[in-house]
Parts: sequence; structure tokens; C-alpha cells
Amino acid sequence: MHRDDDEKTTSIWTQTAPPPAPYASLTEDTHCAVCIVGAGIAGMTTAYLLAREGRSVVVLDDGPIGGGMTQRTTAHLSNAIDDHYFEIERLHGQKGSQLAAQSHSAAIDRIEAIVAEENIDCDFERVDGYLFVPQGDSKEILDRELEAAHRAGLNAVAKVERAPITSFDTGWCLRFPRLAQFHPLKYLAGLARAIDGNGGRIYTHTHADKVKGGRQAHVQTSDGHTVSADAIVIATNSPINDIVTMHTKQAPYTTYVIGARIPAGAVTTGLYWDTADPYHYVRLQRISPDHGEAYDVLIVGGEDHKTGQADDGLARHAALEAWARLRFPMIEEIVFSWSGQVLEPVDGLAFIGRNPSGPNNVYIATGDSGMGMTHGTIAGMLITDLIMERPNAWADLYDPARKTLSALFTYMEENINVAKQYAAGFATGGEVDSPEEIAPGEGAILRSGLTKIAAYRDEQGRLHQRSALCQHLMCIVQWNSLEKTWDCPCHGSRFDRYGDVITGPANSALKDVKGE
Repeated sequence: MHRDDDEKTTSIWTQTAPPPAPYASLTEDTHCAVCIVGAGIAGMTTAYLLAREGRSVVVLDDGPIGGGMTQRTTAHLSNAIDDHYFEIERLHGQKGSQLAAQSHSAAIDRIEAIVAEENIDCDFERVDGYLFVPQGDSKEILDRELEAAHRAGLNAVAKVERAPITSFDTGWCLRFPRLAQFHPLKYLAGLARAIDGNGGRIYTHTHADKVKGGRQAHVQTSDGHTVSADAIVIATNSPINDIVTMHTKQAPYTTYVIGARIPAGAVTTGLYWDTADPYHYVRLQRISPDHGEAYDVLIVGGEDHKTGQADDGLARHAALEAWARLRFPMIEEIVFSWSGQVLEPVDGLAFIGRNPSGPNNVYIATGDSGMGMTHGTIAGMLITDLIMERPNAWADLYDPARKTLSALFTYMEENINVAKQYAAGFATGGEVDSPEEIAPGEGAILRSGLTKIAAYRDEQGRLHQRSALCQHLMCIVQWNSLEKTWDCPCHGSRFDRYGDVITGPANSALKDVKGE
């Protein structure tokens, strides 16, 4: 596999964290109480909490710890729901809205407690969050959200005249107190040390090839080794064990981020969001180099689109920069830029619990809805309770088998979009007529008779060809020129430039074709 250069951009987190501790690949069969597939925030939190309960845990990941979407987050720790509380209340009722507020608040508290107990140096800091309206838009949404947040039990949320930003006037906004931020990769490194200390075993660069639940539950790796377990947790962002069900209930979106250098202290530390569609989200991260003065990085995200349905990443980064420079004129230079993928559930909340099809000892965590750090922590808390056979008040709210009738229109809309991607993928011609048109370092779709080929020409001029059929449900992948990946426009699978799988739900590489 060509894993060392599978993506073009890098996030601030990968550049400011010490190299992850080396973990070996799995080289023999083994047994444990719980096998966890995925070493991101959800998988590592689950492993940590179960290990603390005395359960033997094995964590498998086909990359390094945090090497998936956790390293591409902006790491907001918030109980301000992305889809707004008035929408969560419409979809899940007032009780559901209250449980959502409780669970996200509890997740922040749990992260803070773990940081303190395990002495994790991860820049954890309590901050306030501010929701504001773009200039010229109606402020009515703030009043609706304030009332809904109060009904959800967040009585400290208040309407204030402006956010504490001196460079531009946000106007009236909502202040959500005592939210938080942290460095996600430093946090995961601390969790890994604690898992080790509690007898857990972590294996990286180990691909989980097959998952089987039931009385003889096990995970088989691509190297042929088997982890037998009493329970299995699939924490791969998009579940690799579920072929259809979950992927009709959520949609993949690509989101873009820039990191702008500004003088230390020039902007008040906090979390900031507007109500645009797609919305913008902002936070700060202090950088203290070994030599030279400390400075802040203003992290600005947004400009989302359906994964695989646009290829204009540079333009979206430019739009973020233009938006940010207009409001934060103290920006000196753009020092980081990257993209990530979020999974938007049709009803606004993650899917956490027993896999809805198959044996009841397989658990999943998916549907981060742009709140992956808190949803991932909720997953660890909730799945631990389910495995330990303890009641948890959040179980029904996050149940992957739930059916939210009030979200039926969104469900239909997203699945009609998927059907259109299938139709367009097979009905259209290739993007280029011949491989000679593909420049070094670029990729394009070729048509060869009735089939389509994903063709990439490397910097040395060699052509690499794979079938363009995503190995999940055979949708035609699209080239992502920013990240140098092949992205599936149907369910969000991503493959590196050579066709090796990066992100599920696909769990195997694009098939080889003759002629490479």
C-alpha cells in the first residue's frame, strides 16, 4: 500500500504533535473481550473506558493512531449542536433535545476528567462559544435557538450584544459558556499510554478485512490473523461492516479548513460559528516554537460540499481566506490548509450502539454531524455501558436502528442524490479521451468500452490504472485534485491516488485493470 503519501494536505495537528509512539502490527491470532476497529477518538475512548473497567481490549487500525478523520478535525468541544436545538427538538422532541444537550456536555466533562486523571498535556482549555448571524441576515434564528437551548436545559446560554472580537462586530449573538478545545492527537497519545497501562493492546498498520459477530465473533486481518472476541466495536467513522442500512441514513460531506498565523492574543480565545449555509466555524490554537515568539493560529473552516461532487478545493480554501481576512485583518499568512469529511445523519445526531442488522454483539459509532470529538466521546461512554450491561439514558436517542419519521424528507432527498450519482457515473463519458492527456501528479476518469478506469499519472510519468468502481456499492469514483484521492460521490469512500482504500465504507482497494 502507498500510505505514506496518500493525501496532499496536512492539518495543524499532525505538524504540532510529537510523532506517535510506534505500535506493532498484529502478527498472530489472539483473543480479547472486546475488539475495537479504529483508533480515532471514538475507538480510543471506548478502549480506554473498557480497559478501566477491567475488560481486555484489542484496538486495530490500518494506519497510525488518529490517522483518519480525527487528525483532520478542528477539535471544537461543544454542546452547541450544529443543526441547532430547535431542529433537534423538532426531530427528536424536547426530551431528545435535553438528552442531546446532556450527552454533549457530559462528553466535554469526561474529556476534562480524563485529561486531569491521566495527566495528558493536550492544550485542553475551557472557552466560551459564540453563535452569530451573517451581516444582513435576520436575527430571529438566535431567538429561536435561545429558547430551544433553554428548553434543552442549557439555561446559562445567553444573548449578548456581540462576540468578543474587536476586529469586526458580529452583532447580537448567543454565548454558550464553558465549552472547550484541545489538541486531538496529543489527547489520543495520552489515551494510548493509559490503555497500555491498563493492559489494552493496540496494533497499527493492521487492516481489518472481515468482521463476524455472533457466538464465534472475530475480526480477520488482511494478513490472515484473527482476533476472536466477545464483542466487536466498529469505530471507523463510516462503518465498514454495514453494507447498506447505515449508509442510507447519513451523507458524506467534505469540509475545508485553513490555519492563519496571527499575533498572540490578537483574537480572544473562543469558539465561533455563524449561521450561514454552509456555516463557518472558527477557533484558535497557540503555537509556542522552541525558538522565537509564540503566535496564534486562527483555524477557520467551512465551504462544505457533498463528497466527490465537486473538485474545486483550492477555490474553497481561497473563499475561506477571503472570508477570514475581511473579518480578521491581523492575519499575517496562511500556514496550514486541509480538508476533512463529516457524515451528516438525516436527523442531526450520531448513530451509536448495536449494529442494526446482524448479531447484537457488534457495535458501531458513526454519523458525527460535524461534532466528531464530542460524538466520539459519547460513543465511548455509551458503548461501554452497553457492553457492561448498564442502563444508559442516551441509548434510544443514539440507537442506530432508530427511525425518525420527521426526517423522512431529508432521507429521501439524500438517497435521490445518491441515485443521481449512480446514473451520472455510468451514463457519462470519460473526463479525458486518452491517458496522454493526464498530466504528471494528476488523475482522471477514462472510459474503456463499457467500463470506467481511474487513471493516475505519477510525478515520474508512470500511469497507474484501477477500476473506477468503488468497492462498497460500485459507484463511480471521482478525482480529488486537492488531496490527490479518488472519492466516491455516493457514500464517501476514499482511495489514495493509487487506488488503496483510505476511508470506508469501502474496505478494499479499487480493483486492478490490465495495462498498468
